[in-house]
Amino acid sequence: MPSPGHTRWGPIQSLLYLSPILILTPFYALLAHYALPTPLVELVNPKTNLPQISETQVLAHAQYLSEDIGYRTVGTREHALGDAWMVKQAEAIQRQCEEVVKAHPGRKLLCEVWRQEGSGSHRFDILNKRLYKIYRDLSNIIVRVSDGTEKGKEHAVLVNSHLDSTLPSPGAADDAISVGVMLECLRVLVHTPDWEPTHAIIFLFNNAEESLQDGSHLYATQHHTAPSVRAIINLEAAGTTGPELLFQATSEQMIQAYSRVPRPFGTVIANDVFSSGVIMSDTDFRQFELYLNVTGLDMAVVGNSYLYHTRLDLVENIEPGVAQHMAENALALLQYLSSNESPLPTLTAGYTRPTTVFFYTFHYFFIYSFATAKVLYTLLLIASLVFIKATFVPPAPALRKGAGVVSENLKGLTAQVLGLLGGIIGANVAALIMTRVLNKGMSWFSVELSCLALYGPAAITGALVSQLLVGRVREQSMFTSLLLLNAVAACVVQFIGIGSAAVFFIVGLPLFLSLILNTFITKPGEDVSLWTYALASFVPLTIGCQMIFVTLDVFVPLTGRMGADAPGDHIIATIVAFTGSIALPLILPFIHRFPRLNGRAIMVFSILTVVAMAVFSAREPFDHMHPKRLFVLHMENITSQEQHLHIAAADGAPGFHALAHDIAKEFSTSDVAPASVEVDDWNGDWDVIYPLSHFITPYKLDLPLKPEYRPVPDHKFSVRAVNESIDLKAGTRSFTLVVTHPGIIWTAISFDAHVLSWPLDNNPPDEYARHHIKEGSFYGHDVWEAHFVVKLQPNTSDHKIKINFMGVHEKAMWPGKESEKESGGRAMQVLEELDGWLKTEKGDVFDVMLLGCVGGVEWV
Repeated sequence: MPSPGHTRWGPIQSLLYLSPILILTPFYALLAHYALPTPLVELVNPKTNLPQISETQVLAHAQYLSEDIGYRTVGTREHALGDAWMVKQAEAIQRQCEEVVKAHPGRKLLCEVWRQEGSGSHRFDILNKRLYKIYRDLSNIIVRVSDGTEKGKEHAVLVNSHLDSTLPSPGAADDAISVGVMLECLRVLVHTPDWEPTHAIIFLFNNAEESLQDGSHLYATQHHTAPSVRAIINLEAAGTTGPELLFQATSEQMIQAYSRVPRPFGTVIANDVFSSGVIMSDTDFRQFELYLNVTGLDMAVVGNSYLYHTRLDLVENIEPGVAQHMAENALALLQYLSSNESPLPTLTAGYTRPTTVFFYTFHYFFIYSFATAKVLYTLLLIASLVFIKATFVPPAPALRKGAGVVSENLKGLTAQVLGLLGGIIGANVAALIMTRVLNKGMSWFSVELSCLALYGPAAITGALVSQLLVGRVREQSMFTSLLLLNAVAACVVQFIGIGSAAVFFIVGLPLFLSLILNTFITKPGEDVSLWTYALASFVPLTIGCQMIFVTLDVFVPLTGRMGADAPGDHIIATIVAFTGSIALPLILPFIHRFPRLNGRAIMVFSILTVVAMAVFSAREPFDHMHPKRLFVLHMENITSQEQHLHIAAADGAPGFHALAHDIAKEFSTSDVAPASVEVDDWNGDWDVIYPLSHFITPYKLDLPLKPEYRPVPDHKFSVRAVNESIDLKAGTRSFTLVVTHPGIIWTAISFDAHVLSWPLDNNPPDEYARHHIKEGSFYGHDVWEAHFVVKLQPNTSDHKIKINFMGVHEKAMWPGKESEKESGGRAMQVLEELDGWLKTEKGDVFDVMLLGCVGGVEWV
């Protein structure tokens, strides 16, 4: 068989030669990306007789919280049951610890337990909106494990998870699985013979994360152990499958600690994407950074986040191996950080912006500093320039036309940049046709990687069409310009302080090494060897596929909750085109290897694009396990005595307008169409989920008062001002606002005023502005208050302020309060009927947040 390095093969034969790399490499990357450990059942290793992490035990804890107790929304009875259960678990661990020490008197081990209870307030800016939180009598359960000495308690690592779940979800993965992981880590550590912590571990089971991080704020600002925390490990979940992703890491020492876990999984790219704010999510990590000024690691399960914050977040939907992966990594971190090798005593400077590059690939965790990155990337750029100059072969006289090394590579760079832009434009043209012409947006939604089949051919078509603008470019110049482009991009992006520049270095380095090898196996002026293609493709294809898997795992399900105005198809199309250019950087050099191939390739990929659009046009975006999210509020206005049904969608898929009208025909008055409502800061209808309300498309329906409906409960919800005084000379009014809400949770108020002082923060806006305050309190605590000093408005003698108020009826949350539905009154009856009607008439493709709300308007 002739050597591919010296024989001119055609495009088909060349592709067949490269096919093992092009097929097996993505398959390898796919297997490596989703690999999980084998779940363990036994609490004790039968071979070593030592305690071990048991996934069965982790999931048993998660199942009890999420299914036996149920929806643990802050303020509900179930939330209080979860709190009581956690106290018992912590006390049981403490007793086991004492028994172990009693059996081995020389062992230095002390377990301390606290149930913290407190009230507070904090500002919580999210999604570019200013919001204030007040909480009353919330609790945390804290377990500290140390060697019992004051020195051993001086420096501690905090590991955190939250016990509560959000409004429409039982929260098995988010975050009961993390609670189970922490309990398992506690059990294994306490029962491991001779394990003695040099530095303390603080286990924080916080009780109010979903109400905007009240529990972590309570701990960070009020617990006496908080000042000893030097680093934090936050355990979260936004999905139910795949390995736990490290997506925030804020110091080199903690990243080094993470490199010791048995199965590291994370990249600086995820770190940069999350910190950029493009992901509409946040974790308790924020409170620890703000109020404890500490570094740490933020980790979450992110695969299959279709079920995130839905009623399908159940243990049965958690992939086997997920809990094992999370728990074994967490245990390894805690063992190292509590040992005498731990960096904890050095982490006293507090949080600083991370300056470490890290990524996991080829079963190795790479770590290096930004300073090292700058040196490496600069050396690659210099070496590339030297290599390109030294190996440049002038074109044949007939083709020369004055071309030199600079002009040849500039032409190649132009082709490469046009290829990238053409790929993005081609994919977005396809997205435009799918959404605006065919009205089939989000048809790829139910399978994360399926968008590759839809937008991949379109991206390649666009990249190939762009090459018609530059004409023929020498194959060698396409290679060297690609090397130069990645080397320059790595330097530029890194020097502006973005660690994700590593991607360009990872693509450029194997390209550089392969080109050096090419000089030994080909003669000057010959075609680039196919061996060079193969060697230069392996690393970019592996890394690129891993980027594609992680990015699409996060962003495809995210488009289902971005809001109707978000251009979901265009976002996904752009991701496919960009990550595809990373995974397959040698498409354009290959096309220029065969000048006559481009036209035929454009035709082939154009046909593939049309076929893909036809196939996807026949698909429906949603199914039972990949549901469409709906939000429904049954609103009882106790001021006007009106009742309305508010319905909204969280995505831009077609069909919601027709669905809203169908719901109106069934549940509203027959002669009035549903009103489309604009959500802004002054629309208080959705204040219980503000500011997420800005990402939904709502309709408002009038409700008939059917005689068979149960009566409306007598709500004692009130807002009033007490201790009022007016200082006309100073132009101020002071008063205490008292909100009384028996049986109502998650209360929210909004009003316009020029606030001069309040207990919420020290810097209220120095202007007349809209203010939003939300509350979260423990079950049975139904009064909150705050003292205000406001500036009197000129040209008015009436100094009262209009307060919009609303909250959720604690007994009217379907299906979370199904067992108490008789106490939910008319709202619960309507919500149950609507849920059943949707399943019967529209198919089981919806996950609906169904809340009975109470509100009104008061002038105070």
